[in-house]
Amino acid sequence: MKAPTHSETALLALVYLHVAACCVSLFYVTFHYSGYQILKYDAAQLLPALLTVAPLAASAFVFAWAPFSFGYLLGFGFYTMILGYLWLSRSSTLDYDHTLGNISAVVSLVAFLAPALFMTAPIEHPLRLSKVGLERLLLLVLAVSLLVIIVGAFFNFRLVGMADIYAFRGQLEFPAFLRYAMGNWVNALLPFAFACYLVLGKPLRAFATLVLLCLFYPITLTKLTLFAPFWLAFLWLLGRFFEARVAVVLSLLLPLLIGDGLLPLLASGVISHDHFIGYFGTINFRMMAVPSIALDLYNDFFSRHELTHFCQIQILKQFVACPYNEYLSVIMSRVYNLGAVNASLFATEGIASVGPKLAPLSALACGMVIGLANRLSAGLPPRFILLSGGLLLQILLNVPLTTSLLSNGAAVLFLLWSIMPREIFEQGQTSVDGRRT
Repeated sequence: MKAPTHSETALLALVYLHVAACCVSLFYVTFHYSGYQILKYDAAQLLPALLTVAPLAASAFVFAWAPFSFGYLLGFGFYTMILGYLWLSRSSTLDYDHTLGNISAVVSLVAFLAPALFMTAPIEHPLRLSKVGLERLLLLVLAVSLLVIIVGAFFNFRLVGMADIYAFRGQLEFPAFLRYAMGNWVNALLPFAFACYLVLGKPLRAFATLVLLCLFYPITLTKLTLFAPFWLAFLWLLGRFFEARVAVVLSLLLPLLIGDGLLPLLASGVISHDHFIGYFGTINFRMMAVPSIALDLYNDFFSRHELTHFCQIQILKQFVACPYNEYLSVIMSRVYNLGAVNASLFATEGIASVGPKLAPLSALACGMVIGLANRLSAGLPPRFILLSGGLLLQILLNVPLTTSLLSNGAAVLFLLWSIMPREIFEQGQTSVDGRRT
């Protein structure tokens, strides 16, 4: 067996630091959020929780050996999510077979990662844009973005603080075409344009895409649109200084470490509880822990209710009988005291659709879809994939894959990757981080 390189060893150490930071964060999530009646804080569960996540934590070495791809980006996010579920299941107050849920989650993760990490052989595509064609396409993306913003503003435009968005968001109603347009442009097309303009050495236009993203916030009133420009700028900054796989790990580790670092400051009285929760609640709880908690909720709910058999997919609902007329997130909001909880493919295409025993087969199929995206993006620089696909990581941690493909632009982005002109990345062109190669 080949000895690990210095970079692989350093990456492995970074991944294990991430695992440790997750465990610290999750322990204090149970302490600070036991009021939701979903989690119960019990210091005696620390050792059982550590033993529960130990096998999965030990397998983190795969992220030091696997090559970078879009599947690597998603896979590391899903690995973090499943790790969180295993830990939090020890503190869950919900009554279902947690052993079955844990086994299903781990096997589903392995089934997803196998194709998502290693299905990377390129697909030869007969159609590729020229550089001129790409620049025209990007101008069209910006122009239509502005049009979508103007149309959306007629339906809603409110400049409100993050704490007040829930008072208004339930009142928002957009036509279906506008919902699809906003989802595709915010999550896929504008990030793609941002990455492309950096490649083409046009930083002002790249900045313009971030401004357009900001303008979607008072229309949609979602945290994702509020933080999207900052998230993309954060990924760009990481990509300038670190190799793509390291940037992926740091993109989750650094925000998590800040939240963990606030814990001793709170204990010593240096910061108030309100200031602590303002950050810890947004990052460590909402961004990191809630996708894991969603698995707990879906396992509990569908252990006593009829499975969907994929009827939550709107297209299928037109042709097959469905026991649920409402969105699953609305049902979860009514049953559990955690607001509207959308969930990842592991919960929705897995647990809700086919149950925990068959969920690994669903995860395998989803992993093959991501493997296809890897193949379509083969030949593109890792940093370009990281930037253009960076928002989809946050989307897919909280939204089903089937929904993300159409409503959130994943399918459009995969198509754009396949027709992207590779020659603009060749020697002498400007690289994605804005430097000359």
